[in-house]
Amino acid sequence: MKRTRLGIVAVVCFAVGLAAGWSMTWWPSTTPTVSAAGAESAQVVTSPGPADDGKLRIICFGAHPDDCELQAGGAAALWAAAGHHVKFVSVTNGDIGHWRDAGGPLAKRRKAEVEAAAKVLGIATEVLDIHDGELMPTLENRRTITRLIREWNADIIMSHRPNDYHPDHRYVGVLVQDTAYMVAVPFWCPDVPPLKGNPVFLFYPDSFQKPQPFAPNVVVAIDSVIEKKLDALATLESQFYEGGALGSAALLPTDPAKQDERRKQVRANHARRNQALAERFRGKLGEWYGKERADKIKHAEAFEVCEYGRQPDKKELARLFPFFGE
Repeated sequence: MKRTRLGIVAVVCFAVGLAAGWSMTWWPSTTPTVSAAGAESAQVVTSPGPADDGKLRIICFGAHPDDCELQAGGAAALWAAAGHHVKFVSVTNGDIGHWRDAGGPLAKRRKAEVEAAAKVLGIATEVLDIHDGELMPTLENRRTITRLIREWNADIIMSHRPNDYHPDHRYVGVLVQDTAYMVAVPFWCPDVPPLKGNPVFLFYPDSFQKPQPFAPNVVVAIDSVIEKKLDALATLESQFYEGGALGSAALLPTDPAKQDERRKQVRANHARRNQALAERFRGKLGEWYGKERADKIKHAEAFEVCEYGRQPDKKELARLFPFFGE
């Protein structure tokens, strides 16, 4: 009878545990696991960051596997060419970002695409296993972002602004902002050593006006690496050649000549995006390069300092973006 009662108790406990979301493993996991919703199921075991070699460490967060490449691919190529350490992180896996494909196969495809782009740019990349369209500014996700920043021992952190058309973009901005200051607090995420100080946080550009428009502190000429950036973006075929979530079969010609024409069109559109930034912020380019040189710049990327991180003066920004003497 005792054995029977013990068996019943064990079954009841197991059922209650499943209902509460317990892991089905008997012992706590010692490896990092992040669910599709972004909740950690165990203490994260960190991976080593770049070597302590005196070079800059830059980590850029984007909502989807294409955002960092679009917004900072040129600056990343410049940093990487000078031996600095750059990492792009897609906070969601992009698994609904296509008009035809979705789920695991699309997530794997998009991960492979950004890995190919990273090879072109000479940087590191990572895609988190959080569903596209489902990112939330949770405590667990804030810890995840904190750990990634600390592992990279970042000098510079970039992200979307927290006012944006896409909820994933907005919440990446919120999550990254919420790690400012906290990345240096010893007993916040104590499993990863804290940073020695608050790094510089920067935002990517956008065109939204409320509650306030994007106002760049630094604008970088990327003419010398524009072809490399365009080559990297060309690897993201699911998003650009095929049109991503709002594309259609009409974008995919069967004729090889028209396929080539389509690829050239996409490449030209990307180039125009950075040309538009150069025109939009021509005055700020003049502050960094001088008017005569700035007037000749065709392609640019722009970044705004977030008020929540360290507030660099122009001299420090020039150290962090060591491109203006080229």
